[in-house]
Amino acid sequence: QVQLVESGGGLVQPGGSLRLSCAASGSIFSIYVMAWYRQAPGKQRELVAAITNGDSTNYADSVKGRFTISRDNAKNTVYLQMNSLKPEDTAVYYCNADIGYYSGYGTRRSDYWGQGTQVTVSS
Repeated sequence: QVQLVESGGGLVQPGGSLRLSCAASGSIFSIYVMAWYRQAPGKQRELVAAITNGDSTNYADSVKGRFTISRDNAKNTVYLQMNSLKPEDTAVYYCNADIGYYSGYGTRRSDYWGQGTQVTVSS
């Protein structure tokens, strides 16, 4: 069984910073793309940032220059450093990962989601 567990959300004032973490656990042999998505009330879930296992990154235009995605492969963990936060960044943030793992039937590869963590930017 593979799980993604997120941490680091909370309430922050505009202009502040937060760092989100997402750790994958289970019988994992490889993690391919890791990503952060977010969903604000009444809006569709959107991609915030993604990072490949070769450390190539991709960002939504709305967060470029403010957010940084990184990963620690030894810890099966992805991070999202969020600086210069704005009220429009308020959303539930979800971790997503494309994971290769060992099952009782051999190796498998599936897409997994974390439970979500709330980020609120408000004065």
